[in-house]
Amino acid sequence: MSQPPAPQNPSLPWRLSSATIMGLTGVLSRGFLYWLNTVEVTGLSRFLDILDSRRDIEKRQRGLLTVSNHVSVLDDPIIWGLLPTSYGFNPSNLRWTLGAHDICFKTRLLTRFFTLGQVLPAHRSKHSEFGGPFQPSITQAIRLLSAQPFSPAPHHPASPPDLPDPFTTGALTYTTNGADTLPSPAYFPSNRHSWVHVFPEGLVHQHPASDLRYFKWGVARLILEADPPPDVLPMFIDGTQRCMPEHRTFPRFAPRVGKRIRVAFGEVLDYEATFGDLRRRWDGLVVRSRVGPRWRAGSGGVGGEVAMLGELPDELKHSKEAQEIRIEVARRMRDEVLKVRRALGYPEPDPLLSDAATWRADDEIEAKKYKSRVDGSEINQD
Repeated sequence: MSQPPAPQNPSLPWRLSSATIMGLTGVLSRGFLYWLNTVEVTGLSRFLDILDSRRDIEKRQRGLLTVSNHVSVLDDPIIWGLLPTSYGFNPSNLRWTLGAHDICFKTRLLTRFFTLGQVLPAHRSKHSEFGGPFQPSITQAIRLLSAQPFSPAPHHPASPPDLPDPFTTGALTYTTNGADTLPSPAYFPSNRHSWVHVFPEGLVHQHPASDLRYFKWGVARLILEADPPPDVLPMFIDGTQRCMPEHRTFPRFAPRVGKRIRVAFGEVLDYEATFGDLRRRWDGLVVRSRVGPRWRAGSGGVGGEVAMLGELPDELKHSKEAQEIRIEVARRMRDEVLKVRRALGYPEPDPLLSDAATWRADDEIEAKKYKSRVDGSEINQD
C-alpha cells in the first residue's frame, strides 16, 4: 500500500495559530518600542529589502542567518517589533530562534506557545547534560537554513508527547532529551532556506560598555554546515538591558520604560571573503571522514532514507582540527558584530573577552544569575 504524499506545509490551523501568536507578539513589541521608549535603528530599510526579497519561498536561494549580542531577556521578541506590523503575520518570512528548554518548554502550554512562535528548545550545558553545540535543535536550525526538507527518523517516546500535534498529520518529530517530543520544522518543504536568528554568547551579558563575550560553537555549525552556505548578517543591540536590568528591584517582572534602545542591522557578509577558507577546510575534513561533502542521503520524503545533514560522527565533533575551525569561525563572526558596534561609536572592545579561557573564572559559579568575576557584568543564563 502506497503512503500518502508528504505535506508541503504544516496544516492550515497550525499556520493560523502561528501567525496569530507571532503577529500579536510583534504588535505588542512594536508598541513597547515606539510608544514607551525612544528607538534608534540603523540599517532597517536595507534589512526590510532583504526580507521582501525572500517572500516567495520558491525563489529563495539560501537561508538567512542573523547574529547579535544578547543584553536582555527582552531582546527576542522585542527587537522584532522594529518590523512593520504586516511582517509579523507572515511566519514563513520570520525568524526561527533558540530558547531555553527549562524555561520556554517547561510545561505543555509553554511548549505549544513557543513552538508556534518558531522557537527551538536549547539546553544549557552548565545546567543540562543535553546541552552543547551538537544537540538536536542545532541540527534543526542547520536544516532550516538549508535547501531541502529533511525527514529525521521517527521518534516514538515512551511517555505521552509534550506537544501532541492535533493539526498536522504525518509530520515527523524529534526529541531533545529522549523524553520530550516536538514537531520537526525542517520536515516541511515550506521551511526551506528559512531565517534563523541566534545569540551566540549563549546568555544575557550586561556589560557597562556593551562589550561582547566570546561566541560559542553553535553559530559556527550553522555557518559551516548549512547547505548551501547561508546569507549571514550581523546585528548589534543596546538599551534593552536598561529596560530589564539584572539588578532591578521590585517589581522584577515589569520592564522599565522611557529608555533609549539602539539596534543596528549590518550588511550581508561576503561569505567567501569572511569564511570561505574555513568552509573549504571543513569540507575537506568532512571528505576525509568518509561521510561525504554534504551528508545527504535519500530523498528526504516520507519513507525515504534518513537525511544526515547536521548529524556528525565523533571525528567531526571532537577532532582538534574541527574544533580549531569552529573557534575561528566563531571569532570572525564576533568580529563582524563588533564592527557594527564600532560604527555606532562605542569604545574599542577588550580583546581578552573574545577568548573562552578568559571566562573560566565564572565556570564554577552554579547560579544562573550572577555578577561575572571576569568583567563585573551582570549575567543571566536563563
